[in-house]
Amino acid sequence: MSDRKTLSEEMVAAAGGALASDKAKVRSDAELYERATIEAGGAATDACGTDTDGAVACETPASHEAIEAEEEAFEREGVEPIIFLDNIEVTFKTRTGSLLHPNLVHAVRGLTLKLWPGETIGIVGESGCGKSTTANVMCGLQSPTSGRVFFKGKDVTHRTAADRRVIGRVISVVFQDPATALNARMSVREQLLDPMIVHKVGTKEERERRVHDLIGMVGLPQSALEALPGQLSGGQRQRVAIARALALKPDAIIADEPTSALDVSVRAQILNLLMDLKKELGLAMVFISHDIQTVRYISDRIIVMNAGRAVERGTAEQVFNDPQDSYTRLLLGAAPSLLHPELGK
Repeated sequence: MSDRKTLSEEMVAAAGGALASDKAKVRSDAELYERATIEAGGAATDACGTDTDGAVACETPASHEAIEAEEEAFEREGVEPIIFLDNIEVTFKTRTGSLLHPNLVHAVRGLTLKLWPGETIGIVGESGCGKSTTANVMCGLQSPTSGRVFFKGKDVTHRTAADRRVIGRVISVVFQDPATALNARMSVREQLLDPMIVHKVGTKEERERRVHDLIGMVGLPQSALEALPGQLSGGQRQRVAIARALALKPDAIIADEPTSALDVSVRAQILNLLMDLKKELGLAMVFISHDIQTVRYISDRIIVMNAGRAVERGTAEQVFNDPQDSYTRLLLGAAPSLLHPELGK
């Protein structure tokens, strides 16, 4: 009888002293992966491996080569990534467990990511997989428990107030719910002026011209400048939120599920707006969503997250045409596309 352990046995052993429920989840994920590998004729084992935590991480040779070639091209030109997350981990303490030994939630585990100028990275996964926590680390709202964060080559893991001010001018965020992201007591004009006033950008006349440019850029009439957020529809409010994110002419936008609170027709309009703005302004973008089909439409590269780990990464075409991880195949099979199948190709 062979002494070689199966993948599920190795992963459960790697779980060490974890709770029984956690071990059961690890075993379930591993067995699902093994079944998928058998069905695929063992092809997935060539591209998938396990990290130090026993997590399955997949990357096709083609996707790995494409990503490396892109990074080498930028490095030859002397371009630094806008954001570089180097093996970050984020762990939260819960209110359960004992006083001295509270239970821990590992929101992000060993994630490495580079966002290059003009590139769109899509991060997809189920609720609680670590997508939004990753976004918070990127924009400075959350400090990593371990690992390092670089902004244009500078280590800003423990950033100062001056660092936050500089980063705030270069990286903007579009949040999920525009109704809560916008101040209900401020007019649209005031909301668009606010970031320019805080960062002391331009004269009064230049700021006013910029406000009129922004409202036209996102496809709203000039009359919307005097409206309050409560007087606008959901799609109009999200357009205002996007205009505010563009106020400081950022290099990158982090869009944290910007279409999930909108109906299907308005969602398509916002996606088209983001795509047009990306092309016109040369923006880099991190697009976060539950919907893998939406991520496919807008992204150059896709990272699939599960339980805080990046289980698969590659170009949008490679992830869709040749998914290596069983979880990615599960997402693709579970999410019907609301977009035309030719879009994003």
